[in-house]
Amino acid sequence: MVSRSPLKLALVAAVVGSSLLVTGCAGRGGKVKDTAYVARDVETLYLTAKDKLDTNQPKVAAALFDEVERQHPYSPWARRAQIMGAFSYYVARDYAKAIDSAQRFLSIHPGNREAPYAYYLIALSYYEQISDVTRDQAVTDQARTALRELIRRYPDTPYATDAKLKLDLVQDHLAGKEMEIGRFYERSGDWLAASIRFKNVVDNYSTTSHAPEALFRMTETNLALGIPDEAKKYAAVLGANYPGSKWYQKAYNLMEKYAPNAKAS
Repeated sequence: MVSRSPLKLALVAAVVGSSLLVTGCAGRGGKVKDTAYVARDVETLYLTAKDKLDTNQPKVAAALFDEVERQHPYSPWARRAQIMGAFSYYVARDYAKAIDSAQRFLSIHPGNREAPYAYYLIALSYYEQISDVTRDQAVTDQARTALRELIRRYPDTPYATDAKLKLDLVQDHLAGKEMEIGRFYERSGDWLAASIRFKNVVDNYSTTSHAPEALFRMTETNLALGIPDEAKKYAAVLGANYPGSKWYQKAYNLMEKYAPNAKAS
């Protein structure tokens, strides 16, 4: 799981503190106790939910914010409770419900001033679920899609600024997955399948930390496939962009040993 950034937490606190009139940041504790239907006036119900959030009981808070919406669907408090419920689910690490609540808020109030935050909350909920590169990366791709959508819709917001930083990390993560698969094929002697994975990194993830190794692997696999001129091309690109890297030195040594007379195609 990806750790939570200080910037993100600061942004969340700012939204909760200023836009939604709720102070402080809740922790992870709290169990959903008795939130069965009890008719209460909307302000009392909302403030009870807020109190649960402020006292580190996000699951209880989320259920109570949902109750605000259920009991008083047409009040201004209901709109506020929807986004606060989504945030409470997020704090409780119930990301599926956080996403669902934020999406429902957007479907009902697409032009609301808190819409950017709702998109941000959706993106964060996917982002928090990113696993290590040895596992399926479907949720990583969902995080990338959500982050891009936030940046596209609200490019000048603080949320977009943070989303751009996270998008770089997501790209690096996806590139890492491609490299892992490529190295597996390479160890298995499936040079063509390996080169396809490495080329995807070179073509689509060229700004990530995996690019130098991918260029070296393209040099290596093309030599193994008997295409020294192609290998020389990738070695030259590696030398031009990462001349001091260990990967360029390794590529240079390979070319000197196995194809000293190759010409870049």
